[in-house]
Amino acid sequence: MSGNIVWEDIATIGKNLSSEEAHKLEGKTVLISGGSGFLGKYLVGALCYLNDTTLKKPCRIISVDNFITGQPHPDFNFKGRNDVLEVWGDVSYPLPVREDIHYIIHAAGLASPVYYKKYPLETIESAVTGVKNLLELARKNKNLEGFFFFSSSEIYGDPDPKAVPTPETYHGYVSSVGPRACYDESKRLAETIVSIYHQQYGIPTKTVRPFNVFGPGMGHADRRVLPMFAYKVLNKQPIPVHGHGRQTRTFCYITDAATGFLKVLLSGKPGEVYNIGNEDNEISMKDLAELFVKIEGSGATYTLIPYPANYPAGEPERRCPDITKARSDVKFAPQVSLQQGLARFIDWCRTDSRYTEGAVQD
Repeated sequence: MSGNIVWEDIATIGKNLSSEEAHKLEGKTVLISGGSGFLGKYLVGALCYLNDTTLKKPCRIISVDNFITGQPHPDFNFKGRNDVLEVWGDVSYPLPVREDIHYIIHAAGLASPVYYKKYPLETIESAVTGVKNLLELARKNKNLEGFFFFSSSEIYGDPDPKAVPTPETYHGYVSSVGPRACYDESKRLAETIVSIYHQQYGIPTKTVRPFNVFGPGMGHADRRVLPMFAYKVLNKQPIPVHGHGRQTRTFCYITDAATGFLKVLLSGKPGEVYNIGNEDNEISMKDLAELFVKIEGSGATYTLIPYPANYPAGEPERRCPDITKARSDVKFAPQVSLQQGLARFIDWCRTDSRYTEGAVQD
């Protein structure tokens, strides 16, 4: 059942692309850093789906990961496919790629607060040194058609209430020395580097700032809110809501988000930055916990608790994207409501061994 959900979602992503967009990948080579991460696995899967169903000449996919956080998962099994090369590689060092590359996607990074607190220097290296190494690789490929960088909505920090929903033109309110700075500031600097390579060398760069993407394939151990809530509710434990519970987020289901990412890669304007998220799904953490209780029923509960000692301070009060630019430029249009996405995610979690009590220590 779990694998069916994943591959149904992967098929949805492929079907959401226009024929014109999909055929831009015909016979091309795509390098994806962080290919074993949550987002990377879906991108690899979507390209495989297009190869199987749409492209007369398949694209070649090079998936690179150092597995510091990304892990193989049986629901995302690309072994034995001639169109996928999965290799160990660390983008903080130049990659020894000797074949022509047409698209480079830099999805490697440590997005969880737990992991970027544990690996702050690695977080900086993957964003800053990693993006520079991949941009240098891009410069060597004369036939490069697109360079795609995964930034983050975290670069906005804790935005002024007047700037919520937050447009790409908002400059951010971020501490350079705070507990989240290794992630926030490295993404900000990486965006600057990407912009300079576009301006100085004409690299056809596109940058996205994802807003809380979720879906099947997420592990709960990094303590991001939706996997953590799912783990608790499925194991009949009270859902822990940090602080007062009034802080809000928007959540974008993976089929919508990955569709948006590929549309930006294939149709976005070079040198531009795009928010990708779902502006209609903003919800407080307390209301989110209540939604989990509603979906699961049968005695599910939640409780307000202090922030854990290992959770970085400075959490933004609100985060909601303005996606006007993506709607206009690449026809990005999220389709999945939060309740629909959560129901699907929880159904997948029921079948995944990592969401069984005792599988991962809290």
